[in-house]
Amino acid sequence: MIIREDDLTDHRIVALLGEHLEHMHSITPPESVHALDVDGLRDADVTFWSAWDDDVLLGCGALKELDPLRGEIKSMRTVTRWRGRGVGSAILDKILTEAQQRGYRRLYLETGSMIEFAAARALYERYGFSYREPFGDYVDDPNSVFMTKAL
Repeated sequence: MIIREDDLTDHRIVALLGEHLEHMHSITPPESVHALDVDGLRDADVTFWSAWDDDVLLGCGALKELDPLRGEIKSMRTVTRWRGRGVGSAILDKILTEAQQRGYRRLYLETGSMIEFAAARALYERYGFSYREPFGDYVDDPNSVFMTKAL
């Protein structure tokens, strides 16, 4: 598996992110969907990575800079047929390494509270993320959980 910084121009990445947004909207009320679209992921404060096995897309994830000492994990997604094979862990490892190299002291994330997000929450828990109140512009929402990790 190779994880590389991505410019979000490959049609396979665009399709995966479209699938991600569609899935979020199918299980979450619109006001509770916080996933970024392709344009949002192209912002200067966001670094986006994709994971590949040769020419096969496996998944993706992003790191948004909140300020010079804090970042937020965004758009973690594994292609359905590759779930359970360590893709999410590999991408999260890449994001954590980058955050540490940047000198971030803390990472944050928002994910869903529903059963469909149980695997994501378990992954973050294994990596030492703990639950917290909303951060930044987020508000308390029964469809969201918020997590953080000191680096």
